[in-house]
Amino acid sequence: MTDKSLLIVDDDAVFATTLARALSRQGYQVTAVNDVDSASIKAIESHFSYAVVDLKIGDETGLDVVGHLHRHQPKCCIVVLTGFASIATAVEAIKLGASQYLMKPVEIDDLCAVLEGGKPENDAEPRQEPMSVKRLEWEHIQRVLNEHDGNVSAAARSLNMHRRTLQRKLQKRPVKR
Repeated sequence: MTDKSLLIVDDDAVFATTLARALSRQGYQVTAVNDVDSASIKAIESHFSYAVVDLKIGDETGLDVVGHLHRHQPKCCIVVLTGFASIATAVEAIKLGASQYLMKPVEIDDLCAVLEGGKPENDAEPRQEPMSVKRLEWEHIQRVLNEHDGNVSAAARSLNMHRRTLQRKLQKRPVKR
């Protein structure tokens, strides 16, 4: 029998519980935590073969968890889930040790396929049409914010934008295309 120990890190307790229940039915031994500190402690104290980490955990970033988990458990397959996808955060997640980066909502079968090293069944071919100006702006803001380690004031200065304007843009959901 293979080790199917899995850590879920998500600040939405209802989502984490629902996901834990669904993955338990798939044969995983699931531990769920709701904050970065608990995830860091679990990464040191316990062994996990798999991890599902939300990108935004309260006011903190799941990228910290990805880096910490990868340092302590380099063989762990880490999947980042997010409702706020951007190219910059996807690249950073992969650099820090994530195996895959998926957009919420995700089908449980697709998540299990990715955890086992496959591709999601519903993995659509990328569109050949260019991104909209609004999406390009979102991607650029995310890249600059990432370059400044999440410091909104520094990113706003770099973008030649008022800090409050940047904060308003960050509160909006990204456009699809």
